[in-house]
Amino acid sequence: MELPDKGHIIILFTSLFFVVASYAVLFSAFLPPTGVYVLDILAQDTHYKYFALFIIPTGAYFVIANWVGWQYYQNS
Repeated sequence: MELPDKGHIIILFTSLFFVVASYAVLFSAFLPPTGVYVLDILAQDTHYKYFALFIIPTGAYFVIANWVGWQYYQNS
C-alpha cells in the first residue's frame, strides 16, 4: 500500500483544523453538546477558543514577516 503524499496530508490536516475551529467558534452556539470532551470544552469557553483558531494565521504572519526582514537584512 502506497502512503499518501505530504501535500495530501497537509490538506487533510488543514481541512480537519478548519472544521474543528469552525465548530468551536461558529456552530457550537447553535448546536447541542457533542459528547466529545475536547469539543465541548472549546464550545463552552468564551475566550481561549479564539486563541486556538487564530494562532495559525498569526504564526504564519510571524514566519513571513521574519523571512521578509531577513531578506532585507541580507540584501542591504
